[in-house]
Amino acid sequence: MHTPEAAAATATHCPYCALQCGMNLRPEPGGRSVTVEERDFPVNQGALCGKGRTAPAVLSSRVRLTEPLVRNRAGQLAPATWQDALDAVAGGLARTQRAYGPDAVGVFGGGGLTNEKAYALGKFARVALRTSQIDYNGRFCMSSAAAAHQRAFGLDRGLPFPLEDIPRTGCVILVGSNPAETMPPALRYFRELRENGGTLIVVDPRRTRTAEQADLHLAPRPGTDLALALGLLHLVVAQGRTDEEFIAARTTGWEEARAAAMSHWPELVERITGVPVPRLREAVAMFCEPSAAMVLTARGPEQQSKGTDTVGAWINLCLATGRAGRPLSGYGCLTGQGNGQGGREHGQKADQLPGYRKLTDPAARAHVAGVWGVDPDTLPGPGRSAYELLDALGTDVKALLLMGSNPVVSAPHAGHVEERIRSLDFLAVADVVLSETAALADVVLPVTQWAEETGTTTNLEGRVLLRRRALSPPPGVRSDLEVLHGLAARLGVEKGFPTAPEEVFEELRRASAGGPADYSGISYARIEAEQGVFWPCPEGSPGTERLFLDAFATDDGRARFTAACHRDAAEVPDAQYPLLLTTGRVVAQYQSGAQTRRVAELNEAAPGPFVELHPRLAARIGAVDGTPLAVTSRRGRAVAPARVTDAIRADTVFMPFHWPGEGRANTLTNPALDPVSRMPEFKTCAVRVERA
Repeated sequence: MHTPEAAAATATHCPYCALQCGMNLRPEPGGRSVTVEERDFPVNQGALCGKGRTAPAVLSSRVRLTEPLVRNRAGQLAPATWQDALDAVAGGLARTQRAYGPDAVGVFGGGGLTNEKAYALGKFARVALRTSQIDYNGRFCMSSAAAAHQRAFGLDRGLPFPLEDIPRTGCVILVGSNPAETMPPALRYFRELRENGGTLIVVDPRRTRTAEQADLHLAPRPGTDLALALGLLHLVVAQGRTDEEFIAARTTGWEEARAAAMSHWPELVERITGVPVPRLREAVAMFCEPSAAMVLTARGPEQQSKGTDTVGAWINLCLATGRAGRPLSGYGCLTGQGNGQGGREHGQKADQLPGYRKLTDPAARAHVAGVWGVDPDTLPGPGRSAYELLDALGTDVKALLLMGSNPVVSAPHAGHVEERIRSLDFLAVADVVLSETAALADVVLPVTQWAEETGTTTNLEGRVLLRRRALSPPPGVRSDLEVLHGLAARLGVEKGFPTAPEEVFEELRRASAGGPADYSGISYARIEAEQGVFWPCPEGSPGTERLFLDAFATDDGRARFTAACHRDAAEVPDAQYPLLLTTGRVVAQYQSGAQTRRVAELNEAAPGPFVELHPRLAARIGAVDGTPLAVTSRRGRAVAPARVTDAIRADTVFMPFHWPGEGRANTLTNPALDPVSRMPEFKTCAVRVERA
């Protein structure tokens, strides 16, 4: 009996976090769905987390959008043709600009968009709409680390080395990161580090699954990471562990940074952070004794109103000990969103042009305008950052085009943001599912997903990857590139917005050429042949797997120390709000949960929000596991069941931020902004907790 051959598998990547794990997708009979198979790719070596394994569930027509929706006179979203939907969007944007000017229309993008879509969205805002009001949710991800990277090294790439270097170094300090839950396949790098004789120090207010793997766990009070880093540097100096030769040859600003650190003596740091002095000394010994070491940060120290200085202080620790610009050493950031790195390099950020060029640089404007075929003087200047843009909705910004984001759940002070979105004259959303934000729109455009389209992403290592289309989308669904093409034509821009991803990438290569994030030497063919290509990669370059080994990317080739002193969070506990709230993720859900909350297996593992609190606090308020608790901040109130554990500080409560409704953690969070990165202070605010 003849057995038909199985359909060929497509090599691609997971749609979720910044690891961008490799996977194969094999079409199922009928061609409307796919099965995930392991793929031996350098980042994950076949391993996948539950989110990656179940990602095809969101491709189902039962859970995703399959036709455009337009709000009718009865106020309901009703099915519409693509012609009518695109006409309605273009008409709404054009009417707003005629009435109020170009900047009355805003554009809000996402860190999950491919490089091609992020590039096209930025171009659309600046060429078709000529608005300065564009930013994206990646501002909420690692903008503080990006700003600190730029300030210290002259270049921002999440990791300046590949993940494979982590097991080969001597010590890693992991600050405010929980990869066991946020990117599980990455945990093997830290296990291998310890198996090879290296040590792992985890800094986190909670004893997370990652902290349980550590040789040393430091549990500082939320919002005090800056003081902790300064205290460690103080001890490095006091113990004579600085690398004076490296400091003299490859850095500037040491005297000022040293003076700042010396004002943070260990006993003071213990009072601020709650970390005992012996633990501080133990951390310094573990970090300084091997010949190579790394510091890796994530959202914990970054999502603070002083996040840029906090990351800068951790970079100082690397520079002062000669742990930067050398093999198996350095500072890196563990990016969160799937294309959080590439998404901010090519123009959807308020102050940037493609290639990580500055929008205020005349030469950069001239270069990109030449590629786009427009007058540089017609390009608008920098606009508002993400939260400031959301805060301006309904007042200065009257209409919004939103792609790939769900700020009703993910933004800080989310109740206020929801009010601002509801106050808009016009809202258009392009998304895969009817998210909480899309449900408020005047027009909803159903767009293709990761397995239904081809495009590139850039993972946390700076490795540019290629996702390949594995199946056709439902008949009523179009790609974001097709959406932008159709809107641009309706707004009078007939050319310049191709719908073929590779054609867009070829233009992106030209636009990025000569910029800090130079992709000009990267092609789809090279990515496939080489299992990804590291940027910067000018034409003719092999790519740059490891940065800064010869010089830093500053004008003089030297790294810059940051002189910063500890300062309190924007909000500290008081009699009315005596506790600290910190937020984060759980392993079975992702970001605002818009996609993962539609997957039965993931919902079974993580069905809803909760409030994690210490047994002493639970006893004080009469709570046990499952007791409904009300958490109240100056911005609002959230209700969720108690989860009692001694894995958290007694002065701190934790809530995951994946859910809407009464358990929405971001109802509570503080939109206070870092003055440099404009990152909101998600990671700490003052609250009170009581039985609901």
